[in-house]
Amino acid sequence: MLHRAQWLLLSALLFMISAPLALYASSKGDRVQIGKSIIIEENEQVGDVVCIGCSIRMSGSCGDVVAIGGSIIVDGTVKGDAVAVGGEVRLRENASIAGDVVTVGGGLNRSPGATVRGDVKSQPAAPILLAMVLVPLIPVILVVALIVWLLRRNRPPEVRPV
Repeated sequence: MLHRAQWLLLSALLFMISAPLALYASSKGDRVQIGKSIIIEENEQVGDVVCIGCSIRMSGSCGDVVAIGGSIIVDGTVKGDAVAVGGEVRLRENASIAGDVVTVGGGLNRSPGATVRGDVKSQPAAPILLAMVLVPLIPVILVVALIVWLLRRNRPPEVRPV
């Protein structure tokens, strides 16, 4: 029974995440996918492109490009920013980025002919992963320390035989 409840909770959570994204995306020509890669062809023009758990291949034209847990390959025009979290950004010869290029936990591969009008920032994975692991553990460590302190404090004194 517990297994079924977990399945229902996970399904409800995925629906709550994906339904608003899909509704928002359909109103502006934006593309939003979860777990399925996005390919924008050479003559295509779309709004913003967001991909969670997948990759984006941009050969056409779009607004902002964001990939979480995937890579971005740009061989076209991005009128906004290109951001990859947990993946790399590859800027090919014909790539043109009007905004910033940001990678967090991934690399940047930039061809000499690629143009970026904004800033280029790359954050390696080690500090990010360390922060993602340690920061949530701090409250757990504090709770365990509190429990140990309370147990030691409330323990009856040991009586030693004479």
